[in-house]
Amino acid sequence: MKVTVIGAGSWGIALAKLLHDNGNEVAVWSALSDEIEMLNREHEHVDKLKGVKLPEDMIFTTDLKAACENAGILVMAVPSVFVRSTAKTLKEYYKNDQIIVNVAKGIEESTLDTMTDIISEEIPGCTFAVLSGPSHAEEVGRGIPTTIVVGAKKREVAEKVQEVFMSPVFRVYTSPDVLGIEIGAALKNVIALAAGIADGLGYGDNTKAALITRGMAEITRLGVAMGGKTETFYGLSGIGDLIVTCASMHSRNRRAGILMGKGYTADEAMKEVKMVVEGVYSAKAAKKLAAQYEIEMPIVEKVNEILFDNLPAAECLKDLMLRDKKTEIDVKKWQ
Repeated sequence: MKVTVIGAGSWGIALAKLLHDNGNEVAVWSALSDEIEMLNREHEHVDKLKGVKLPEDMIFTTDLKAACENAGILVMAVPSVFVRSTAKTLKEYYKNDQIIVNVAKGIEESTLDTMTDIISEEIPGCTFAVLSGPSHAEEVGRGIPTTIVVGAKKREVAEKVQEVFMSPVFRVYTSPDVLGIEIGAALKNVIALAAGIADGLGYGDNTKAALITRGMAEITRLGVAMGGKTETFYGLSGIGDLIVTCASMHSRNRRAGILMGKGYTADEAMKEVKMVVEGVYSAKAAKKLAAQYEIEMPIVEKVNEILFDNLPAAECLKDLMLRDKKTEIDVKKWQ
C-alpha cells in the first residue's frame, strides 16, 4: 500500500520509517521547502531525529496533491495547532476510500474540539482513526519495541490500520473509544509539564509518583464525564502514555516543565526545547473543559497559573499539598 505521512516532524518521520520497513510505499509531505530539501539531501531529519537513516526510495515532497494520490492511508502528523489548517487544504485531495490516521495529540483551545473532531468537520464524511500510546519518536525510529492503540468507530477501519502499522517491534491494539484515546493523549501532556516543573524544582520520585497518580485521576474524571470509557484511561493511551511522558527526557513537555521549574517562562522554555510543546496549548483547553463539565482538576488549574498567570511554581505545589483533606477512594462504606 502507498501511505502518505502529512508532517515531517520527529513523530511523522519515525512512523514513515516504520511503515516503509513494513513493506509500504511511503511519501512524506511538509509545507516547509527547506525541510524537504534537507530530507532529500540527507535522508535523515538532522534537526529532529538525528541518527535515524531513511530509505533512498522514500519520497519527500511539498506537493500535497502528488503525495496523497493513490495512497490508501493518510497519516496526519502535523502539530495539533496546524491540524485544522492542514485538513482544510487536504480536503481538496482526499478520496473517499482513504483512511486518515491522526497521530497529533491535543485539544483546540478555541473550540474544545479533539483532533478527529476537527478532521471530520473540515473533511465531512471522511474515514478516520486515531493512533496513540507510549511511543517516543526517538525510540520508534530506532526500532525499539513499542506498543500502541488505534481507535476507530468501525472495527474494520481499526483492524486495517492495525494491519498496516503492526510489526515485530510495533504492537498495535484496537479500540472503539476514539474520544477516550484522544482525551488521554492530549491531557497527559499537561500533567507532564507539572512533572517536569517538579523535577526542575529539585523534587523527587515521591512527588513524581503523586503527580502521575493524581493526574491520571483528573484525566479519567474528565474523560468519563465527556463520554470516554474508564478502561481506556487504565490502558496504553491513558496511564501508559502518561508514565512515559512524565518520566522520559525524550518528552518535550517534561523538558519544558523542567526549564519552567528552574525559572524559565513558558515562551523561553519552548524556544529552548525547539519543538512544539503540546501541553502548553492543551492546558487552557483542559481548564475550559473542566469548567464546562464541572470537574475538579487542581493540577491542571495550577499548571495554567504557572503558564499564564506567572505564579511561582513552588507556591503552586504548596497550594496543591495544602488543599482541603480528601478521601482517595470512597466506593465502600466505612465500618
